[in-house]
Amino acid sequence: MTTHSIHEEKHPATDSEVRKKAVRLVVAHLKKKVTGEFPGIDYLASWLDEMEDLMVEEAFDIREYHRMHRELNSVIESTLDEAMRDSLRNSWFSMGKSLEKKAKPM
Repeated sequence: MTTHSIHEEKHPATDSEVRKKAVRLVVAHLKKKVTGEFPGIDYLASWLDEMEDLMVEEAFDIREYHRMHRELNSVIESTLDEAMRDSLRNSWFSMGKSLEKKAKPM
């Protein structure tokens, strides 16, 4: 019986890669939070679409991600449902932390 070991050479993750992955997780979690209809959902849906388009891009432009972070704050302020607004605020905070992440030194 032969065992094949696949050795992938992993390059050290860059700060940008770490941040992009962290933001992806926050957006995925945010999508799970959004259930049902609430006043302001159109703004959030539009923001999510724009965020998805940004995350697809190969390049990581931190300025664009910060712009989207600011826009999420505007979406939160236009959300009338108090419970949803609180939930979105938690995601806004998490996204801010994601944009500060650093790659682990090798």
